[in-house]
Amino acid sequence: MLEKLFKLNEKGTNVKTEVIGGVTTFLAMAYILAVNPNMLQQTGLSYGGVFLATALSSGIATLIMGLLANYPVALAPGMGVNALFTYTLVMTMGYSPAAALAAVFTSGVIFLLISVTGVRKAIINAIPQQLKLAIGAGIGFFIAFIGFKNSGIIVSDQSTYVALGNLSSPAVLLAVFGIIITIIFMAKKVPAAVFYGLVVTAVVGIVLGLCGVSGMPKMPSAIISTKIDTSGFGLFMSGFQELFSHPSCIVGIFSLLFVDFFDTAGTLISVANKTNLVDENGELDNIEQALVADSVGTVVGACLGTSTVTSFVESTAGVEAGGRTGLTACVTAVLFFLSILFAPVLSVVTNAVTAPALVAVGISMASQLGGIDWDDVVFAASGFITVITMLLTYSISDGIALGFIVYGLTMIFTGRAKEVKGIVWGLLILFIAYFVSLYL
Repeated sequence: MLEKLFKLNEKGTNVKTEVIGGVTTFLAMAYILAVNPNMLQQTGLSYGGVFLATALSSGIATLIMGLLANYPVALAPGMGVNALFTYTLVMTMGYSPAAALAAVFTSGVIFLLISVTGVRKAIINAIPQQLKLAIGAGIGFFIAFIGFKNSGIIVSDQSTYVALGNLSSPAVLLAVFGIIITIIFMAKKVPAAVFYGLVVTAVVGIVLGLCGVSGMPKMPSAIISTKIDTSGFGLFMSGFQELFSHPSCIVGIFSLLFVDFFDTAGTLISVANKTNLVDENGELDNIEQALVADSVGTVVGACLGTSTVTSFVESTAGVEAGGRTGLTACVTAVLFFLSILFAPVLSVVTNAVTAPALVAVGISMASQLGGIDWDDVVFAASGFITVITMLLTYSISDGIALGFIVYGLTMIFTGRAKEVKGIVWGLLILFIAYFVSLYL
């Protein structure tokens, strides 16, 4: 049955190797089970509700990916889009959690529609690769900044706006320790480096807490719990009226769609290149099915009460361990479902413990800056504005919008307007209208 379903022999793999690949993938991305609830609870959603939604939506979406597309790719609420959900849609634009979830649901439905049509190719081909790289890198810097800020390494300052935090604070020092350990793991190319960095930081914190050091994580009250929090289930349904009463709703929905769309495309291309899933024409095998699995995951996630579900680049860890088929994804999905029972263990995950994971993800995403042609002023300027605006305005969508506007204007005044695709001009008009609406 497994051979018929996953074509193991054709892919040059076996059940044992696929199981190892699935476990490796889970360990590489298990940090999201702690980081996502920790971030989204700042919007007013309950920690337990977001944890359950994260585990369930990850398991469901990953299972669909494995069975439908036969890709060794796992999915979960994405880093970057969860920051967009929390700090831009809710904290900056003023959406309620329900309205923000309605935006996630809407973006998921749109993604599903363009996944089953030819629209996705038109969008991917229209937007310059340089801008895609800048947006990915900018989100990386933004995520790392959140880690520094939430852990107290970076604090607000009346004179300089931001400054170095109190390095004599035990909690801050724990975060610094965790960041250093995680970077060492990454430098040594340890599989699941981010996850192990989080675990080591949590264990050290617990030990210090038992020794009387203040501000440390506490021992969990239990290991296994059958108590579940379904407070986020269906919450999105009450948010549509509020969502569409906001003049900025189009930009908010598009930002979610844009980040998810290209994050997914980048991950799938990365995994496909490592697993020979690219055909002679340069097209990815079963790409439509993979995109459908991703978009369905987002819709399911919104229904359960979490931010956009997307394909995780950490899936490459499982691929490196030998995973080649959807069986790898199915194993990862089962582990996500089982993780629901171990929710109490995650009580040890504080801001100091999650900071290393956020910084590590930021480092990985910021590497995309290397793909930008810094000798071309058009891409250097639009890329720089995208990144710096995300940081200084604390808004991913503002960074995307201003980056596009700078790109369009510089292309016009350098006589290269004919190189800009029609879809990009439409987006430019949309972004300009968004900023105009803010001040009318």
